[in-house]
Amino acid sequence: MLGGTSDLAGAVVRALARRRLRAVVLAGRDDERLALASQAASAAGVPDVRAVRFDAQDVDEAARVVDECFDAAGSVDLVLSAVGVLSHRRDELDPARTAEVVSATYSWPAVALTRAAARLRDQGHGRIVVLSSVAAVRVRRENFVYASAKSGLDDFSIGLGEALRGTGVVVQVVRPGRVPTKMTEGLPSVPMSTTPDAVADAVMAGLASGATVIWVPAVARWALAAALLVPRSLWRRIPG
Repeated sequence: MLGGTSDLAGAVVRALARRRLRAVVLAGRDDERLALASQAASAAGVPDVRAVRFDAQDVDEAARVVDECFDAAGSVDLVLSAVGVLSHRRDELDPARTAEVVSATYSWPAVALTRAAARLRDQGHGRIVVLSSVAAVRVRRENFVYASAKSGLDDFSIGLGEALRGTGVVVQVVRPGRVPTKMTEGLPSVPMSTTPDAVADAVMAGLASGATVIWVPAVARWALAAALLVPRSLWRRIPG
């Protein structure tokens, strides 16, 4: 689990534990939160829980971190990417903050997923599940730095899946609405909001169906299709 300390990753681990998940490697940026996430996974019934620390600003180390996770796990059935940093309007013109958001939300995950894909291809099977966002479908003014980074990762992941066709490795992209998590704490409720457990349930259903794109809630698929037809003069007025 890349970004294994996130609320969404935790919900997916719990959902997998109910389906007899035997082992998980949680990769995260904070030792204290890694310890808490590991305890939660063990409490959910996962017999073998391991932790790997990484820094999402250190893109050069992304491939090594993935190798460390694979070496700790042995054979890997599922790689989940839940890495990202949310941007805010107050710091959208701060170059350093833009670099931080883009690195953690696009660059680091893209490099890590490239390495994960190679490892899964070598073993001949496995799935990659990438947590994207409905914000990636059409970028809004309110969070354009984060949303554009998610958009890049979303397109990258779908392209990666196409590149892996016929190898035994499948890539699935999850596009949830806004989820009340530690990352979104304090932000107002918006249409098509969802919950960590709902996202986890949708991931389980997507693993069963093999869908390339998983929308949460499902109605978001049609709402965003309609949003693509909205003129930009009106789109820019939509609040965040």
